Amino acid sequence: MPPGVGPVHFLPVASTLIAAAFSIVLYRHWKRSPGARYLFWWTAGVVMFGVGTATEATTTLAGWSEPVFRAWYITGALLGGVMLAQGTVYLLLNRAKADRLTVAVVVYASIAAVFVLSSPLDLSLVEPHRLSGEVLEWSWVRLFSPVLNTYALYFLVGGAAWSAWQYRQRSDRPKGRVVGNALIALGALLPGIGGGFARAGTVEVLYVGEFIGLILIWAGYRMIATDSTTQSIHKIQRELAERTPA
Repeated sequence: MPPGVGPVHFLPVASTLIAAAFSIVLYRHWKRSPGARYLFWWTAGVVMFGVGTATEATTTLAGWSEPVFRAWYITGALLGGVMLAQGTVYLLLNRAKADRLTVAVVVYASIAAVFVLSSPLDLSLVEPHRLSGEVLEWSWVRLFSPVLNTYALYFLVGGAAWSAWQYRQRSDRPKGRVVGNALIALGALLPGIGGGFARAGTVEVLYVGEFIGLILIWAGYRMIATDSTTQSIHKIQRELAERTPA
């Protein structure tokens, strides 16, 4: 094991494998409902999440490289959480408002990505098997990510928490949707907390947050999907019972 590399640095390998499997599940769900834009953005978000953890895994296994670093910053700091949040935007807002926010987010993130790709790097700050945004000589470029992360926090974490609360207030209290949305809210929060530690130089907390967070988000998705399927079956059964002569 290289100096300075511990077991926690290999968590992104596991996170990447989980993200790949979760992406396939979401993609198949989206293909069944191609008009559901929220599923498209959730799929794209998990794919981007997996690309980000793949760059972390590559750095652990093969060492630091400039292309991998820039890809890590763009996919992780700028795009991962936002793309997942955009899926929730399409659930919470009407199509026209969601489309306008999509345009704004894409334009903003694209400008930020151009600056990340253009910024010179201070190679004296490079650590062989760890990633840090501190190597960006244009330090002001790092001010783009808090805006996108706040957006993701508001819609992804806040939207899931709000949905859990709304379902809890219903008379039937669909447990799967209440718990599922709560898990998604918590799972989405953990990488954000880890990102704050990463900005302070402790990237290991980010690796842990990504790993646990992705598992919780998938668990929440499964609970909601299972609950939705069960409700659909019950609805069909009720309709058939109503049509059956006594």
